[in-house]
Amino acid sequence: LKSSPSNNEEKEAQTQLTKSDELQRLHSQALSAYQKEDYEAAISLLDEILAVCVWDAELRELRAECYIKEGEPSKAISDLKAAAKLKNDNTEAFYKISKIYYQLGDHELSLSEVRECLKLDQDHKQCFSLYKQVKKLNKQIESAEEFIREGRYEDAISKYESAMKTEPDVPVYATRAKERICHCFPKNQQPTEAIKVCTEVLQLEPTNVNALKDRAEAYLLEDLYEE
Repeated sequence: LKSSPSNNEEKEAQTQLTKSDELQRLHSQALSAYQKEDYEAAISLLDEILAVCVWDAELRELRAECYIKEGEPSKAISDLKAAAKLKNDNTEAFYKISKIYYQLGDHELSLSEVRECLKLDQDHKQCFSLYKQVKKLNKQIESAEEFIREGRYEDAISKYESAMKTEPDVPVYATRAKERICHCFPKNQQPTEAIKVCTEVLQLEPTNVNALKDRAEAYLLEDLYEE
């Protein structure tokens, strides 16, 4: 304004200044809500700020944290992916994205994201530790599926049992492993074992179509036609 004063520009400057004051106020409220663990309120305030400050990586990371706390991981991934692009060498964002995918049971996407983190920093301790874990699990699942394709059902069962030991703390992997074991037992002419494992899967997921079909196959082997 000092370099070229004019009424129009002064008006525009005052409007922008008022808006920036308002955004700073919203920012303080959002941080306060986050600290009080009122994540829903924090998200609502951050939505308002990010509608104007679209390219703010740190605000997106903060909103992602709120989404994680609110149990909305897919929304968190969206914000973290934006933050990874907006901020150079954002290893932290890649680590968090990989971790979320892993918790959701998507080991392949988790592996892909953690590799991006290690491309930026090969000595990143958290990423390297996660990479080793995901890579091991991924390899076991790939081997098990290869055995199934080759009709080596006993080897596949053994490999999926190893995968459950590799990851005992994220329930989705045990459920998926049991679902595939439930598929292998009838093929291997072990109907009793199949019925037991398939039933375990169906207690967790009553509408799991694969487990229903595989248990039906096991019942047929046992001549239990009603079941």
